[in-house]
Amino acid sequence: MEQSSMDLFADGEKYVKGRHLVTIFHNEENFYSVMRIRVTETNDTYEEKEAVVTGYFPQIHEQEVYTFYGQFKDHPKFGRQFHARHAQKEIPQTKQGIVTYLSSELFKGIGKKTAETIVETLGEGAISKILDHPSLLDDVPRLPADKAQKLYETLLEHQGLEQVMVALNQYGFGPQLSMKIYQAYQQQAIEVIQKNPYQLVEDVEGIGFGRADELGAQIGIDGEHPDRIKAGILFTVEQQSLQDGHCYLEAEPLLKEVKALLEKSGKGQINYEAIAAQLIALEEEGKVIGENDRVFLPSLYFSEKGLVSNIERMLGQNQYEDQFPESEFLLALGELEERTGVQYAPSQKEAIQKALMSPMMLLTGGPGTGKTTVIKGIVELYSELHGCSLDPKSYGKDEPFPVKLAAPTGRAAKRMAESTGLPAVTIHRLLGFSGQETLEDDESREVEGRLLIIDEMSMVDTWLAHQLFKALPDDMQVVLVGDEDQLPSVGPGQVLKDLLASGTISTVKLTDIYRQEEGSSIIEMAHEMKNGLMPSNLTKQQKDRSFLACRVQQIPEVVEQVVKNAMKKGFTAKDIQVLAPMYKGPAGIDRLNVILQEIFNANPDGSRKQIDFGDVHYRIGDKVLQLVNQPEQNIFNGDIGEVVSIFFAKENTEKQDMVIVSYEGNEVTYTRQDLNQITHAFCCSIHKSQGSEFPIVILPVVKSYYRMLRRNLLYTAITRSKQFLILCGEEEAFRIGIERNDDLTRKTALKEKLVAVLETDKQSDTQENKVQPPLSLTEDTIAAIDPMIGMENVTPYDFL
Repeated sequence: MEQSSMDLFADGEKYVKGRHLVTIFHNEENFYSVMRIRVTETNDTYEEKEAVVTGYFPQIHEQEVYTFYGQFKDHPKFGRQFHARHAQKEIPQTKQGIVTYLSSELFKGIGKKTAETIVETLGEGAISKILDHPSLLDDVPRLPADKAQKLYETLLEHQGLEQVMVALNQYGFGPQLSMKIYQAYQQQAIEVIQKNPYQLVEDVEGIGFGRADELGAQIGIDGEHPDRIKAGILFTVEQQSLQDGHCYLEAEPLLKEVKALLEKSGKGQINYEAIAAQLIALEEEGKVIGENDRVFLPSLYFSEKGLVSNIERMLGQNQYEDQFPESEFLLALGELEERTGVQYAPSQKEAIQKALMSPMMLLTGGPGTGKTTVIKGIVELYSELHGCSLDPKSYGKDEPFPVKLAAPTGRAAKRMAESTGLPAVTIHRLLGFSGQETLEDDESREVEGRLLIIDEMSMVDTWLAHQLFKALPDDMQVVLVGDEDQLPSVGPGQVLKDLLASGTISTVKLTDIYRQEEGSSIIEMAHEMKNGLMPSNLTKQQKDRSFLACRVQQIPEVVEQVVKNAMKKGFTAKDIQVLAPMYKGPAGIDRLNVILQEIFNANPDGSRKQIDFGDVHYRIGDKVLQLVNQPEQNIFNGDIGEVVSIFFAKENTEKQDMVIVSYEGNEVTYTRQDLNQITHAFCCSIHKSQGSEFPIVILPVVKSYYRMLRRNLLYTAITRSKQFLILCGEEEAFRIGIERNDDLTRKTALKEKLVAVLETDKQSDTQENKVQPPLSLTEDTIAAIDPMIGMENVTPYDFL
């Protein structure tokens, strides 16, 4: 077995063989391990008696002998290490070795006599034979079936993984991806790949259609094979939903895109009928949902449907309309104005009154229109009219605070808390999410309280909105606050925009600008932009903004000079935020972060502590951005923190490198393998900046960003600035961005479903009585795509 396994690898494959001594580190989630072994054999020039081996191994048994395949590399701090792509445990080959092994503590119920009987029956190489053909154990005298099964399962547990990893390596999978495949299928991994490699597209993150198609070609799955077509359909629907934000795709363009994908590999022409037939088959399997000529992922279909149902449920509460006479409201409002010194404008008074007298209200408006002032007014008046305290200390441990404030990001929640003086949390934390939820998650949760205000609602996607609304009790009043002209959510949908467009919920749009700050030209420009107007004074120097004309190659130098000048005036890295829409290129986020780190936090003589992660160097004092939600740590995607400590493996009892990041006083520890959860934030994407504000924003805008340039992106970027805005780049690029507004309209059904349901309610019908037609793929649909197909009398249903 040992010899044959080594024969699997090409000449020159490096290996090191040795007995396991100690595991230095093992991550239970991704199986990344660091261990020390006593070397007994290697075909490399390594001459030390012991070696450190790193790699992805779910099980390494103490004192066992392994052969590791990979290569030696020099680590800048820890010296020479063997980076293993996979490992194989040594299996005894001699009769005596097999008897000793099978009668060890690993195999319960198999004593020495039984082990000897197995060896006598099956001979040398017995273990390999059992693994390949477990039925051979039936030939062993006096071996009960249950013991034979347990013996095989134990062998499989301790030896089968190595076989799977070796086989996956033969298919070209690296160690990390191999571990993901193994976690998904366990011992059936190779069987799945050999039967239907396209299943990996659905089940294993990181494997796309192209990779699965290569495997399919290796085992003879080609052309119009149903598995191949289904995988192409699912891959296309998921990519466009998750990347472009659509909740559904229309059947006709979907068929065209799937056809192009399937023919891209040069495996011949694919008929539209074959694609349509498999699309219908996927609907019957429940993997897509069809409605008219629309194709939904089930998670998004049911999220939209559930959101509509819960909004309908909450709008059905009518006890709020007449609960306070207008005279009582006006008296309380007047006392509040006198007490706080705030004079509310008519539209702000209307917003406060509607919020208190409605089961649900939408509050929208651009920067400076007083949304925060209205939120504070709603909270204060609610407390006054309902006679409830706004001091959290007034409530017992099991008594819920009546007012709940939440936002999609940690920074937005923090701003909300600062402006109201009340606790505010992220929506994920409000719902008790762990951070591991997926679109398929449908666990029941419940939010306690009487009034809920959600800020930055434009950032909330369809799935999260569904999870939020189904957790709300019938009698909770809800206020949704946001700016519809900002970027839509990163996830699928455009919930705020659709709710506003439906006209089914009480709405107040604030248009008058109150936060002028002695005439803020930034706010004036933002309102011009949202109306599609190019600011006439864009390039003219203003007291709070400026425009520096330059070409794309000059952006790094211009940004560097602007930052240095701001630092001379006393601004810090926390005050200054560079925003850009793209990561790559000479004016991209990655390039600018390298330059900005050397300005804000240089390490010229190499004396400062630094941990390298790929091409990125993390130092104490670096500004970093969290990339994934980790509610259990109270940190979320988009949170910005500062590296406050670095510990090397030799300096701590955990024996591994650590980076400590402080998020407004909340310190989070990252080990080396966790560093893919953060990135430098001296420059960050405009999407990641949503929900945040900064004293100074520096925004490069050049034509090389063309693919990303559009009005809501630029609008979102400039409205992040509180005091100063520095634009640099090309005026024409700015013009292009303002003029492009509707080319990426998201496909959602939320608006029309809300309208349809509430109209049905008015006609004393129910939502359940309104039957939606199934996916419609007639011959006319297909003929509209390609009228020359020559299949006039055939429909996709004939292919089922």
